[in-house]
Amino acid sequence: MIVRRLPLLLLLCLSQPLAAGEFDLQAPDEITGLLAPYLPDEVGSPGKLQGLLSEILATEGYFSPVFEFAEQGDGLKLTLDPGRRTTIHSLDLRIDGPVEAGARQELIDGWALPVGQPFRQDDWNTAKQQILSRLLAVEHADARLLDSEASIDTAAHRADLRAHYEAGPRYRFGPLRVEGLQNYSPDLIARYNRIVQPGQPYREDKLNALQTTLQSTPYFASVQTLLDREAAEMDADGNATAPVLVRVRERSPHRVSFGAGASSNTGARVEFNYHTPNLFGQAWELDTGLRLEQKRQTAYADVFLPPDERNRRHSVGVMAEATDIQNLKTERYAFGAQTIQQRGSVEQRLSLNWQNEQREPDGASPVTSRALVPNGMWTWRHVDSLIEPRNGTVLQGQIGGGSKAALSDQNFVRFHARFQHFIPLGRVDTLTLRGEIGYTLADSRQRIPQDYLFRTGGAGSVRGYAYQSLGIKEGNATVGGRYLGIASAELTHWLDEDWGFAAFIDAGDAVDSLQDIRLAIGYGLGARWRSPAGPIGVDLAYGERTRQVQLHFSLAIPF
Repeated sequence: MIVRRLPLLLLLCLSQPLAAGEFDLQAPDEITGLLAPYLPDEVGSPGKLQGLLSEILATEGYFSPVFEFAEQGDGLKLTLDPGRRTTIHSLDLRIDGPVEAGARQELIDGWALPVGQPFRQDDWNTAKQQILSRLLAVEHADARLLDSEASIDTAAHRADLRAHYEAGPRYRFGPLRVEGLQNYSPDLIARYNRIVQPGQPYREDKLNALQTTLQSTPYFASVQTLLDREAAEMDADGNATAPVLVRVRERSPHRVSFGAGASSNTGARVEFNYHTPNLFGQAWELDTGLRLEQKRQTAYADVFLPPDERNRRHSVGVMAEATDIQNLKTERYAFGAQTIQQRGSVEQRLSLNWQNEQREPDGASPVTSRALVPNGMWTWRHVDSLIEPRNGTVLQGQIGGGSKAALSDQNFVRFHARFQHFIPLGRVDTLTLRGEIGYTLADSRQRIPQDYLFRTGGAGSVRGYAYQSLGIKEGNATVGGRYLGIASAELTHWLDEDWGFAAFIDAGDAVDSLQDIRLAIGYGLGARWRSPAGPIGVDLAYGERTRQVQLHFSLAIPF
């Protein structure tokens, strides 16, 4: 028992107004906690107060409470005995219609308010809705609750429940009917539809998945999917086949955007982008733009095709880029083709790229490198959230290479792998472990483009060091080496829904020989803010090798 004092008007009698005073409520702890949010600052009479509390208690299964009011000094004391709680004595659950015996029994066994459990009004409402929702979600799109009753015997403290459902016919998906297309063929919808097929049993989650898939494409501003039950056809067994209606509203055929920002790695930037999802009227997606950063300038154009019959997404692209990072100037021109396919939980990217690179290290001779590189990359994600994971793992591996016999200036094979592992610690803390290794197998790093060698340092790699400052010295410049190793541990603590802080330690290096490995260590603290695009991190890190402090900021989401 606990006593909670609340400022109320002192109750003088059942029919008279109350004078100012204190009100003491004595009741079991769980009852006091239940009633406290509903107690008013003022009451007109104990009769009104008793009626209010009785209604609240009844929703929790207490139908025979005993109230005792007594004057106490200049206040009033209420001793409340809630009485015996009403429990479920019997359940009469009927589901009419062509529901399979196993499915029917599963629904009955899953009833959320079984015999012996205390009666609560919210639980009663939830249990009824749960059965209806499960019927509507799988095959029975016309299901409805015909009637229900909770019969309460206050003397015996028992509740007898009855719920009667009509499942309606079993539905199957019919053909897709698309409304709202102006610039595209219905075949475009079919290219993305690997979910809803004619003849399959109706499932609400499949309709929702199709809607989400189409909504995520570049073609539609809005998508609605529903079963057209009015056009359903019944068979001799009472089953229904209904078309799937897909209503779409197309996006604007042209979109131009401008932006500005800054990165601790490449400095301030401005950006222009043009996008059209219907290049040459073929539903080809063109994404092209110009990005001007302090340390890097890039012009690019990529064309993405709709998925093919094996759900592969093909693309081609061209790029021109100039950089000036760590006293190394580069100019490169590249074009290539890529195909992306989701194979279960693994994303596969296969590509073929050709590039011509001219690099000018400060204090060393300029070098031109060319390479035609087939490359494969596989990413496995098993996390609780793609944007802000707290539990799970992401693994990625890739292999590629070039040959003098096929338009490359050097023979090489490049291996690269990285991982992130997220461990929840309590309710608001997360430990993130990160690792990365790389190796370029070649007689020499000379005449291999920098993309296929390794430099590190900066946000997302080894904090406490400038961007790509860890590598091989060539003159006064830092260039890529053939070996890479990075390890990181970070503990993040969230103060509230929006803000948190992190402590971290990173170690890594890029070298040209295993004998040269001497890990550069950096550690520090950072702030985290949950933005709509994902957590944004601002880190202040100290690099032991350089004995300098670096400021880093980045979008802290997994690769």
